[in-house]
Amino acid sequence: MSLTLPPVEFQARVARAQARMAALDLGALLVTSEPDLRYFSGFLTRFWESPTRPWFLIVPASGNPVAVIPGIGQALMQRTWITDIRCWPSPRPADDGITLLTDALTELAQGGRIGMPMGPGTHLRMPLADYGALQSALAPLLIVSDEGLVQDLRAVKSEAEIALIRTACTIAGRAFDRVPQIAAAGVPLDQVFRDFQRLCLEEGADWVPYLAGASDAGGYADVISPATSLPLQAGDVLMLDTGLVHEGYFCDFDRNYSVGKPSHEVRDAHARLIEATAAGFETARPGAAAADLYAAMSAVLGGGTAPGRLGHGLGMQLTEGFSVLPDDLSVLRPGMVLTLEPCIDMGDGKIMVHEENLVIRETGPEWLSPPAGPEIPVLEDAS
Repeated sequence: MSLTLPPVEFQARVARAQARMAALDLGALLVTSEPDLRYFSGFLTRFWESPTRPWFLIVPASGNPVAVIPGIGQALMQRTWITDIRCWPSPRPADDGITLLTDALTELAQGGRIGMPMGPGTHLRMPLADYGALQSALAPLLIVSDEGLVQDLRAVKSEAEIALIRTACTIAGRAFDRVPQIAAAGVPLDQVFRDFQRLCLEEGADWVPYLAGASDAGGYADVISPATSLPLQAGDVLMLDTGLVHEGYFCDFDRNYSVGKPSHEVRDAHARLIEATAAGFETARPGAAAADLYAAMSAVLGGGTAPGRLGHGLGMQLTEGFSVLPDDLSVLRPGMVLTLEPCIDMGDGKIMVHEENLVIRETGPEWLSPPAGPEIPVLEDAS
């Protein structure tokens, strides 16, 4: 049985993949990255943090997937719905699964082409030299692009997936509500970061692989720098942006706080960010393009946005799929989960950013994160 979702969920994913594979004349689909492998199998582990071992999963043109994995993962894979599990004693640099994988692909592809994810946002999680050896060993079988098949399937979430993302958002929302317990003037920013991760775990997060943020007077220079030991000061804007995980699915949204009474500029900027988010939300309907969301939010913000995109797809990865850009024509479909992330220029090299999460429904958008109001929350002095 799957670790988080019932077998029927994965069977439906495989069936959809196989229908698309037939249209592309693919004899098999090979995936190597954590989210793609988990999408078809339910294999959830943090052992992917170790880059030593490669992992493979094959979706044949018909029938169930076959896992070709290091022996250390056999017991866990047996807890998923996958029953054909072929293992080797890894690491074995001289032949780290390549012969086993070659034999499996030759058997399962039955002379057809082998598709692999190759587009933007994908990566090959195996040594490049081993990939070359695999191509040579498979000849005359060809490895070709899957033409975005896997990414397109993953873009539309099932109700079970949406429920997991909603829970992740609810957990983060509770942690954000508790920020006044840990943040105030005089508290070092790195302590706030550590304490916020603790709050996320206390509220039910499985882990917190992503936490970014900043604090500075009247805004901040970027949203990706690590925390320093500088204490929060009156007049600062504190921003925390978290991508915590619940049963393998991310949330990704942020909150801004004013340390002490906000200036008129900060107060007005926050209100405009919420207005821009609302404009993006109202535009986020089936048939709209990602570029339409950008245009709606940009109109409220008054033009240019320093970081570039104003949102992105969300799911088993913190960012996945399309970007909310002026030239991204990706069409929104019911079941897509995404972020809206407007940014406003505060001058002097500083910005403010707001982010929320939503799902596209047949009738329109639905919030997954608890939407923030226009008034920026105020953190009082620690004393």
